[in-house]
Amino acid sequence: MRKALLAAAAAVATAVVLAGCSSNTGSGSDAPADHNLSASISYAFWDVNQKPAMDALIKDFNKEYPNIKVTTQITPYANYFTKLQTQGSSKTLPDVFWMNGPNFQLYASNGLLEPIGSGIKPANYPKALNDLYSWDGKQYGAPKDFDTIGVFYNKAVFDKAGVAYPSANWTWDEFHQKAKEISDKLKGDGVYGVASGLSGGQEMYYNTILQAGGSIISSDGKKSGYDDPKSIKGLQFVRDLIADGSSPTLSQLSDTPQDQWFINSKSAMIWSGTWLNSELLASPIKNTIALAPLPTGERQATVIHGLANVVAKDSKNKSAAIAFQDYLGGKQAAETQAKLGAANPAFNGTQQAFVDTAPWDLNIFENAAADYAFPYPISKNTAAWNKLENDLLPDAFSGKKPVEEVAKELAKQMNAALAKE
Repeated sequence: MRKALLAAAAAVATAVVLAGCSSNTGSGSDAPADHNLSASISYAFWDVNQKPAMDALIKDFNKEYPNIKVTTQITPYANYFTKLQTQGSSKTLPDVFWMNGPNFQLYASNGLLEPIGSGIKPANYPKALNDLYSWDGKQYGAPKDFDTIGVFYNKAVFDKAGVAYPSANWTWDEFHQKAKEISDKLKGDGVYGVASGLSGGQEMYYNTILQAGGSIISSDGKKSGYDDPKSIKGLQFVRDLIADGSSPTLSQLSDTPQDQWFINSKSAMIWSGTWLNSELLASPIKNTIALAPLPTGERQATVIHGLANVVAKDSKNKSAAIAFQDYLGGKQAAETQAKLGAANPAFNGTQQAFVDTAPWDLNIFENAAADYAFPYPISKNTAAWNKLENDLLPDAFSGKKPVEEVAKELAKQMNAALAKE
């Protein structure tokens, strides 16, 4: 999954270990690609659901570079950045690997990444993604894909509960009403209206904060937005869903991932992004799934994020790694992952193939990106305050402490972390 929160256990340790690395003085490679190049390189990523697409990309790459062997390394997201931390400190990072926005500045600023060369044309991607993967005037990541958030829902569960499907312009109140009604009517079957929001801000509470008119972090990355009354209102919306039984409890969601609640028809709705597409296409409920825009609070809003392919600065086969990064950043690779439904490609003009992969309306994600998307919140050491979110917010969502109290304490500790950047 493409959740952008760093695994909590490694967050602060990563910053400490990587801080000892040297500054990056590379400028990328502008040398023409040698198609007779012979080398072995590694390619690391975390989403097993995208492995078929990544294997297809490697196969096509080998048609152009038959003598470059690419070995994949798949590490579950929960351990992915912990592993990268260890590899980064010993300068044994994979040759090419997935990078997300929250972690990018940390790795780039500590000299672990190679700037892109002339094979990557920034004009081919949304500017927001180029900016996300740029540091100190240089771009390091070749944008792979981008995602916004919508509400997947199971029509069969709605039908069983006798609840009308969502409309395109529904509100928070309407969403909550439907979730509560489904939970009440199907309680005997162990079915809930919604199972979302506690595994990462990207999927739910970042969105509800923005929809309430609040913010996660200031635009200059210097101050927390969690103590804003509007942000607190966005968090309270998530708490209320759990409090009245519209959603499983924090403990239940910890035991069973939210996507499994939905796929097993134990949840009528789930807030999630484009990355879930391939998993749902292979699920037993494929034919009863539909997609709706996020409900509107004070305003329409969704957070937007995207992944990039990066090259390790200390790769021992850098020419081959750059050739592979160039291929991954090209139109053909974008179209391949789109046609296989793996992800929504970042390369301009290739999204329609992704939209066509599913029976549900994936244009909802594209429209959200164009009309009401807000940049994913990051700073130089995003991991430090991501850990604070993971440590503190469960008390608010579980009801152990008042939401306002937790939010203000989170803002206080987050501001202290930001002051150290």
